[in-house]
Amino acid sequence: MTDDAFAALTTEAFRPELAEIDRQPTLEIARLMNAEDAGVPAAVAAQLPAIAAAIDAIAARMSRGGRLVYAGAGTAGRLGVLDASECPPTFNTPPEQVLGLIAGGPSAMVSSVEGAEDSKALAAADLDELKLTPDDTVVGVAASGRTPYAVGAVEHARALGALTVGVSCNAGSALAAAAEHGIEVVVGPEFLTGSTRLKAGTAQKLVLNMLSTITMIRLGKTYGNLMVDVRASNEKLRARSRRIVALATGAGAEAVEAALAATGGEVKPAILVVLGGVDGPTAARLLADAGGHLRAALASAVR
Repeated sequence: MTDDAFAALTTEAFRPELAEIDRQPTLEIARLMNAEDAGVPAAVAAQLPAIAAAIDAIAARMSRGGRLVYAGAGTAGRLGVLDASECPPTFNTPPEQVLGLIAGGPSAMVSSVEGAEDSKALAAADLDELKLTPDDTVVGVAASGRTPYAVGAVEHARALGALTVGVSCNAGSALAAAAEHGIEVVVGPEFLTGSTRLKAGTAQKLVLNMLSTITMIRLGKTYGNLMVDVRASNEKLRARSRRIVALATGAGAEAVEAALAATGGEVKPAILVVLGGVDGPTAARLLADAGGHLRAALASAVR
């Protein structure tokens, strides 16, 4: 990218009215920064139709066994890895179902890998290791919308028949143009010129939260707003599991414990045991027949 093209990006624009923030009292700087951040949700709201369309497309493919893959560099890549890493404990997804690729590999999570973000070929190679299928989705993430790694990932994935989504913070981006679903959350110039870990990073985090969370809702990973596929891997999560079963069923502590014992600690079948009046193995079978959707399994249990 030329210097002129780089300077023309909204995310790189200079804010002359903030040129002397270093002279301000700390509280005033905090107020100014907070005021900047307050506009991010509205910028995301403007893209809700595009976000919803992408989610429906992702969920349709994941329901057939597809994977969700984020690809980005720097802050954008780290946010993708973060979102992917939180899906197994939150939704009990297999580790390979939601993945995050960052230019330069795992070491780039904590240190810069020079030149990695400028390589489309590196993105293609990283995706080829995953052996993409048409049921997979690749989400390229880049504040500028022009990072070669993210654009290259989307271009390569689309050529292989995978669904593609581009998340950026500049209008008219190459990333959105390359993807089937372009999501351009324009948050404006940053508080610190060009520091896209700030408003752009916040916007990307909000969008990725939506993509993964609402996709999981569509896949039946929740019951209402309860995380019924939570993986109880520690005492905090075991306590959360008991609370979720209690909230979903209204059952007392003894009945909740008995239901969880009957289902090996799994929340979703435990709820079905209580509300459907079935045993553990029957609950597991009904859920399998319903594709993991608790409401559909409950309907079958009470017929």
